[in-house]
Amino acid sequence: MLVLYGLAPFLAVLGWSGNVIATKMSAGLIAPGAITFYRWFVAVLVMTPLILPSVLKKRKTLVPILPKLAVLGLLGMVMYQGLAYLAAKTTTATHMGILTSFIPLATMALSIPLLGESPSTRSLVGGVFSVLGLFWLMSHGSPWLLIQEGVTFGDALMLAASTSYALYGVLLRRWKIQLPRWESLYLQALCGVVLLFPFYLTAPASPITAQNLPIILYAGFVASVLAPFFWMMGVERLGPNRTSVFMNLMPVATTLIAVVILKESLHLYHFVGGGMTLLGVS
Repeated sequence: MLVLYGLAPFLAVLGWSGNVIATKMSAGLIAPGAITFYRWFVAVLVMTPLILPSVLKKRKTLVPILPKLAVLGLLGMVMYQGLAYLAAKTTTATHMGILTSFIPLATMALSIPLLGESPSTRSLVGGVFSVLGLFWLMSHGSPWLLIQEGVTFGDALMLAASTSYALYGVLLRRWKIQLPRWESLYLQALCGVVLLFPFYLTAPASPITAQNLPIILYAGFVASVLAPFFWMMGVERLGPNRTSVFMNLMPVATTLIAVVILKESLHLYHFVGGGMTLLGVS
């Protein structure tokens, strides 16, 4: 049965890995702000018939926690995905996938001041490996070049996106919002849509076309509804600690899909930098 239960978080990771590819494919087809808005609008549209009735029943108790839900929506739905769509213009899907490995490292760092947690020696050693791996990856195997020229804009945006998501996760643990997972996800997504709407209205027109519609639907349904469904199923059946291990597969899955679908090339620095980064977070 454990194998069957393990299939759920594995499918979630595949869905999110595919979304990194979809994010890269969206570059040039639709504006980053527009697809970020459309993604969460589709997700809210799908979840509303299932979740809104229960949310309305407890609307009075939701008012005090709405500011926190709005902050979570800003960090997890607006900033993380919006920055990733911007990054897709100037970096590869392979880099985007591997750079998501920065999330556990940023989480560890942010947990010290915000949660009062002291990292273990093992975590610190792993963090050093992760930093060295990311440094090697972003320098394309030439650290001196990175020192001279700096981080590419796309990689820097992806690091900022990962930091935003790490802060999202830490605040989620700090605040411990007493809501069922689906209701919390729905309200965060709804806050994200509300926050994105003014930018969507004022940004240059970016219409939905036959080319970008499949990407929007994938991001809005598979990555935002179906993948979280499988992930929550894994958490319920396997527990959060066992389930979280599956996230280590995301950079690997993203890289493999990028090679097959986008025909991206792999180089030695991908294996060295990516391997060190994964070793650090494992």
